[in-house]
Amino acid sequence: MSTDTEKPLTQEEADHRHMMEHAFKGAPLDPEVAKRVHERAEKLREDMRKRGVKIDAVELIRQSREEI
Repeated sequence: MSTDTEKPLTQEEADHRHMMEHAFKGAPLDPEVAKRVHERAEKLREDMRKRGVKIDAVELIRQSREEI
């Protein structure tokens, strides 16, 4: 007898898998998935702004090159 012990994916996990399939295998991108991902990303950016977090990618790249 076989039992299915794998829990169902959350919406975020399912969206993540869909985005990975799109990015790495060229699967078509569902507009609803893209919308949810963009909304979550914007919420995270806004939360970071409220906390005063600023990420300067250029400066991080420069710092990483100096350590080599």
